[in-house]
Amino acid sequence: MKCTWITLLAAAAAMASSEHAGSEGPVFDLVRPSEGYHGLVSEDDTIVEVQPAIRASPDVCSFRIVNKHHGEAPFVIRLRDTGIGEAELLAKRPLNCEKRKNYKFDITAISCSGVESQNVTVHVKVNDVNEYAPVFIEPSYVVGVDEGRLYEEILTLQADDQDCSPKFGDICRYELLTKDQPFSIDSEGVVRNTESLDYEKSHNHILSVVAFDCGMKRSQSVMVTIKVNRVCHLGWKGIPDQVEYSPGSGRLELFPSSSLELCNVPCHVERVQSRIGLTTSHIGKGCDRDTYSVAAQRKMCGASSDSIELLPAPGVGKDWTAGLHSDEGHEGDLIYEFEGDSSGAMVPESVLDHNLTNTFTISTWLKHKSHPNMDKHTKEHILCNADDHKMNRHHTALFVRNCRLILLLRRESTEANLNTFQPAEWRWKLPQVCDNEWHHYSVHVKFPEVTLYVDGHIFRPENGESPEVIDDWPLHPTRGINTTMTVGACWQGSESNMKHGLTGYLAGLSVLVGALESPRVLSCLTRCQEALDTPAMELLQPSMELLTNNEMTQITIEGNNVTNLETLVRRVAYVNGRDFPTPGRRPISVTTNILCDSGKALKVATAQSFVVVMQPHQPSIELNGTTNFAEEYESFRQGLRVFPDVAVYLSAAAEEATAPTPGGQLDECVVSVYPPLNPDHETLVLPDNLISELGLVSSITRQGATVSGAHTKYHYQSILRQIHYANRKPAYYLNRAFKLSCSELGGRFTSNEYVQTVTVIHPQLSVDRSAGLTGSSSPMSNNIPEIPGHLSHTSHSQGAENGGPLTHHNPPPAPAHAKISSHHVELKPAHTVNDVYFTSNVMEGVAVNSADLYGGSRTQVAVLAAGHAVTIIIVVCVGFLVFMVVLGVIRVRAAHTRNTHEDVADAEMAWDDSSLNITVNPMEQQLELAETQRLRDDDDDDDDSSDDGSNFNDDLDSSDEDEGKPKELEWDDSTLKI
Repeated sequence: MKCTWITLLAAAAAMASSEHAGSEGPVFDLVRPSEGYHGLVSEDDTIVEVQPAIRASPDVCSFRIVNKHHGEAPFVIRLRDTGIGEAELLAKRPLNCEKRKNYKFDITAISCSGVESQNVTVHVKVNDVNEYAPVFIEPSYVVGVDEGRLYEEILTLQADDQDCSPKFGDICRYELLTKDQPFSIDSEGVVRNTESLDYEKSHNHILSVVAFDCGMKRSQSVMVTIKVNRVCHLGWKGIPDQVEYSPGSGRLELFPSSSLELCNVPCHVERVQSRIGLTTSHIGKGCDRDTYSVAAQRKMCGASSDSIELLPAPGVGKDWTAGLHSDEGHEGDLIYEFEGDSSGAMVPESVLDHNLTNTFTISTWLKHKSHPNMDKHTKEHILCNADDHKMNRHHTALFVRNCRLILLLRRESTEANLNTFQPAEWRWKLPQVCDNEWHHYSVHVKFPEVTLYVDGHIFRPENGESPEVIDDWPLHPTRGINTTMTVGACWQGSESNMKHGLTGYLAGLSVLVGALESPRVLSCLTRCQEALDTPAMELLQPSMELLTNNEMTQITIEGNNVTNLETLVRRVAYVNGRDFPTPGRRPISVTTNILCDSGKALKVATAQSFVVVMQPHQPSIELNGTTNFAEEYESFRQGLRVFPDVAVYLSAAAEEATAPTPGGQLDECVVSVYPPLNPDHETLVLPDNLISELGLVSSITRQGATVSGAHTKYHYQSILRQIHYANRKPAYYLNRAFKLSCSELGGRFTSNEYVQTVTVIHPQLSVDRSAGLTGSSSPMSNNIPEIPGHLSHTSHSQGAENGGPLTHHNPPPAPAHAKISSHHVELKPAHTVNDVYFTSNVMEGVAVNSADLYGGSRTQVAVLAAGHAVTIIIVVCVGFLVFMVVLGVIRVRAAHTRNTHEDVADAEMAWDDSSLNITVNPMEQQLELAETQRLRDDDDDDDDSSDDGSNFNDDLDSSDEDEGKPKELEWDDSTLKI
């Protein structure tokens, strides 16, 4: 009985144990259950995205939120997939991030038998949506600022955004909607002014500003009003930032609305001074001067024509400047740069006699600056005349040392007593030498007196002292030592190299021997075309003074009348006498000093402005005329005018550019020839007498000719029409082309390229032969009308003398390939013998009797001359003879008739060989070859050979290689009977 109970209890325990094991709850699929689940849900959505997905197993039938850690949990969880036990989490309603951003609660999984799993925590974060725009804290802003100041912060704007996240709730940018206002705003909302405010321009500024959150959602605009407070500043008011000047507009007042503001300062003005300054150092050589070359300016200013230019443009006979660095004349005259000892140039003695005598003038433009690292005893030579070898004595020199301009003039042993001390060195200390600006220096020597002109005026030191003069002994006599003159450095004879070189710029260096340049000329050469213009003197009150400098770039007004000072400053003007000034800005400054009767000086700020010179209208130069004409050999040999009817036209602007010269001026015309002239037989001739009479300069090279110097277009036109071209061998050419261009204002304005083509009319070679059936005759003729060359040339001369366009009466020449027989359809191609040309000199007065040669009937060939008519019948005879020899024809029978009535006036010839009988003796072949060679030799003697590569005969037949072998000619033997 007892065993039975024990067995029953064991079975019951086993059953209880089995039942307990089957009742264990589901388990969540989490690697780290302690971290739980994390979910995200947007404000505008209810589905929560959970990472990782909520899953539990096994046998899960539902899920439940069991613990709310922080109050309400507006979520519901439900089973989505029973197979894998996956759940989804949903919000009961749209959530508001601005109210609550995070939720935390626990969930459990329930098995189908009702057993629950362990709890797992879920963290849900609400994602923000950009639903709110920024809003400014203030509905509007008003702030006041003082004029004339730049503020780091005028005011700071602030906007707010209700969105909960930094992305949509923070303000990332502020923007000014009002454009063209001198203000800026940064990302922090700080408003600043970008330029000083002026009460006179605007009393207040109204701005419209918006804010953007980081999601770029824009706010409504807010109005910001900035009031400008008037602040009195001691100084000038009403001076514009810049004044525009139109070329040719004359006088332009700079400050018509200016006034001097004293701001009620307790000061009784005892003295007031204002200085108006014009800065032009950056324009050209110190100011807006004429852009003519130095030679042209000297001519227009009336300078002596005996002056020698030592820095000319490189060219024929002027090659010593070829190795120097220059700007190629872009500033009107050539500017040469020197860079120390290596950049000097030797002047040939043929250009300038090294003995400058007791009276001479040295003039130059110089731009030089101080060199702090250079030894103060270093010499920088502008011009130097020193021993050529063995010794290093400097005879004459002009150089810079320690910001002093020094002239060295050592007397020769033959010019003075060796025991006499004489002035040998003059030293001028002047600031212009080292200010790195262009200045004109002219040293006048009339030994022992020496005078220095700077920028056209006698140099007088401010302290009134005379230049320092150093005496020295004359040079000792030497034998066999000459001198070498150099520019930009000094020649060291003992070392045979350059030393003491200049570091700076030179232009227009010239020497006038035996005379002193007129001060009036120097003033003209250095005169600026732009300057300040003073007010009318009647406006000047008795207590006021008005002073100017020599260049009229500074005007000083001083006195005790402030009102009159303002009136005078308003009338100061800018003028530029050039109709084509250099465009660009010229700074203007107004400096004012005020002294009170108490002795106190008021500080007045310097007023700055600019004169902006506008771009002028470009002038035009046009060359026009007949572009081509043709002439015969004789005209080329005698010489013909290249530009017989060329005309120069200047636009109104171009004529104004060279005013006051009536009709305008040119300063250079260039004639170019390509390929270059062959000096063996080609010549280009200029009217030298007219050029010399007008004071112009000319040069001729193989490449063409140049005429330079400022003069009227009418004189240049006359010179161009008288340029002649001669060619002793015109047969070598088909034509010749000449290109012409002219310029004014130092090459600043250039003309079109006018091309003149001169065509050579070559003599026509014609061979008339008969062809047809036996017993029939068909007269054939080639009529060659000719116009005498001298008649054509005369027409050119008459047209040119009348000053109008020329009419060429001769008809246009036909090309060589077009000059064929009118019966060309019946002829085979013609052949000539070894390019032999028969000119009029060879052919005149020649008659050939074919019967005398072959015993046949007598044929007479008459030569008709019309002026210098060329008879070519002998060509026909020679062609027949050579042809018969080649074919070995022994006898030719043919009927010939000849029309004996020929019109001499029309120079026409007819040839009918229908019945021509020609008997050819083959034994006389050698005789005919000898005759052919004689004719060729005669022609060669008449025209010498040329190597210029333009032989006309070579152009006709370049395939002839055997010089002594006559070519075989074809023969139409359709009517021959042997």
